[in-house]
Amino acid sequence: MADLEAILFPIAAKLNEYLSNYILVFLLIGVGLWYTVRTRFIQVRCFGEGMKKTFGSLSLRGGRQEQGMSSFQALATAIAAQVGTGNIVGASGAILTGGPGAIFWMWVIAFFGMATIYAEATLAIKTREADSDGSYRGGPVYYINRAFQGGFGKFLAGFFAVAIILALGFMGCMVQSNSIGSTFQTAFGVPSWIVGIVLVVICGVIFLGGVQRLASVTEKVVPVMAAIFLLGGLVVLVARAKYIPSTFGMIFQYAFQPQAIIGGSFGYAIKTAISQGAKRGLFSNEAGMGSTPHAHAQANVTDPHDQGVVAMIGVFMDTFVVLTLNALVVISTLYTPDGPLAASGAAAASETLSKANLAQTAFGVVFGESAGAMFVAVCLFFFAFSTILSWNLFGKINVVYLFGKKSAMVYSVLALVFIFLGTVMSNDLVWELTDLFNNLMVIPNALALFALTGVVVSSAHMAGKR
Repeated sequence: MADLEAILFPIAAKLNEYLSNYILVFLLIGVGLWYTVRTRFIQVRCFGEGMKKTFGSLSLRGGRQEQGMSSFQALATAIAAQVGTGNIVGASGAILTGGPGAIFWMWVIAFFGMATIYAEATLAIKTREADSDGSYRGGPVYYINRAFQGGFGKFLAGFFAVAIILALGFMGCMVQSNSIGSTFQTAFGVPSWIVGIVLVVICGVIFLGGVQRLASVTEKVVPVMAAIFLLGGLVVLVARAKYIPSTFGMIFQYAFQPQAIIGGSFGYAIKTAISQGAKRGLFSNEAGMGSTPHAHAQANVTDPHDQGVVAMIGVFMDTFVVLTLNALVVISTLYTPDGPLAASGAAAASETLSKANLAQTAFGVVFGESAGAMFVAVCLFFFAFSTILSWNLFGKINVVYLFGKKSAMVYSVLALVFIFLGTVMSNDLVWELTDLFNNLMVIPNALALFALTGVVVSSAHMAGKR
């Protein structure tokens, strides 16, 4: 096994580097720019409408739906997938490698990503299918088949389905549970295998309850987890209030003068800052990846545009609120004049701290080392746990697409096994393979998004005539 890992690991790592640096960043930015222009800046025109539809009649007790989910439950399930460990580890990794300026490029990418996710959610509603029991089946496999008729469409849809089952349903849930197990063992001294058993029991009960139970859990967990993290982050920012102006100053300064902190030539530094911001941002809010359309397809709405504008708010909350708050905490505590990484280049910073403990160290500056580690561990539990729930649903929808309803139970049992294994083992190859299949998901999804431009644009333009 060790020999096999030694062979596969560098191959997977090289493929990931090539895909993320040269193909996917340009492909996903291209989709976002394309839909921003074609929908006449839908993320600006309809932002207020999206906020009103999301929070205008907000309730954490949406109740059991006759079919699918309420619009907010669908959004909560999507945000549960988006707001995962990537919001803590991802933002920290971007800052560590690309400098504070990487956050500016995350904002730029998220702005265009709001148009992309509008397209994904709109297509998910337009192409979904209803089962005999009233539940919905929807997601990229359905609009890929709409975009490309015949064998080519079936191949792309099957390719996407296999990639998402492996990336999110199995290996993705494994790495999320690994984050929960390791942080709880570090912060509270609880053996990771005990955490694994508790996690499997809780997840098993929710999985068996189907879409309705999942919706009931996510509509409550997502607002609570966001509130806890936002409250903790605001406490840190209040304590570091005098550094807030310089924190924003560093984000903007190092976005356009990254060589001052990363080192090397201007060309190398700006490429690193932009690529880190783009990669981490895209795979934090998941716009264009094809994961969240599965959740939005469950929404009980009649007009696809209505869920499209709600989906945009998911990207806004993920990047401009949660991820930005974490970035401000990290920069204001670690990169300011009295911080351990003050004026530190990326190489020196990565030798001092890793992306995994950057957030714990940052919160520890105000809360104290032990309390900071505990706070991040609790937040990571909520973030990773909710991501596991949503990713399991996304994988299940694609398993049923490939193998039929009878395969759902087998899939759920296998997923629980992977969740437990994730808490008791750490495998760098699993992380690389998860990233690889995540990357591969994007290609058929993006092709379908380009092919179905007319369908999306008609919804966006009709909205402007109301």
